[in-house]
Amino acid sequence: MAPPLVFIVGPTASGKSSLAEALAQRFPLELISMDSAQVYRGMDIGTAKPDARSRERVPHHLIDILDPAERYSAARFAQDARELIREIQGRGHVPALVGGTFLYMRALLEGLHDMPPADARLRREIEARAERSGWPALHAELAGLDPEAAGQIHPNDAQRIQRALEVLRLSGAGRSTAWRGERSQPWSGPVLKLAILPSQRQALREMIAQRFEQMMAQGFLDEVRALYARPDLDPQLPSIRSVGYRQLWDYLDRRCELDDAVERGIIATRQYAKRQMTWLRREPDLALLPQTAGERLEAASRLLEGFLKCSGA
Repeated sequence: MAPPLVFIVGPTASGKSSLAEALAQRFPLELISMDSAQVYRGMDIGTAKPDARSRERVPHHLIDILDPAERYSAARFAQDARELIREIQGRGHVPALVGGTFLYMRALLEGLHDMPPADARLRREIEARAERSGWPALHAELAGLDPEAAGQIHPNDAQRIQRALEVLRLSGAGRSTAWRGERSQPWSGPVLKLAILPSQRQALREMIAQRFEQMMAQGFLDEVRALYARPDLDPQLPSIRSVGYRQLWDYLDRRCELDDAVERGIIATRQYAKRQMTWLRREPDLALLPQTAGERLEAASRLLEGFLKCSGA
């Protein structure tokens, strides 16, 4: 039987990482990052990556595993996570997946459909068209070809628009049609989903703005400047399209002023958090945690203790 899995999820800036580290002080947890940007080396400040001290106190995985010029996928995450879960179980510990890239959670729990592999040439072609016309125009094209897929994708979600158009070209079928096919093996073990779902939207919006300003004070612009200086990186790569990075990249590209880039970065982060909240409200079997940090930790500890006892961990 598959080992028990713990998920600690919530929108950006909601306190997932601090809760996970606090729980790891009480339980034999090892943390697996479920964040599509923390996989990249040299992208520390803008991804709110756990610092060296946190990573010394608590084992963290799937952080700093790729160069920003590389690409990562939900399929690779599911494969990497399954291997880590087996290793963590072998050490007598409990794997806890922490983050807000919920497509990764779906890939691990529900399995993946048999989709055509990525095609570098075709992706460059789609990216070039997006550079000329904009991603909303390509989203409109997708809506004409596969309305069901387009309805599930935001008009500015470049990575998913690109993949949907790629699947259309490579398979001759729409993404939504392909997704109705056979899935790979879903997760069969017990699962606990601890969820932080802020009830005060304005408080989250203010926290996002404060955190972005704090990241700027910590040297976020210099971090992006180091990436910008590399000739092998460009704004079409998934790493550079990460929220915050693409806005500061535009500033370095002289497409806007710094104040405007910061404001657009804050707005983009808030929009991302809104999409995360929408996803979570539809996610089944969530264990919703209290709003205050102290009560949240105690409630999560009780739930986790009961879950581990019931699952025999």
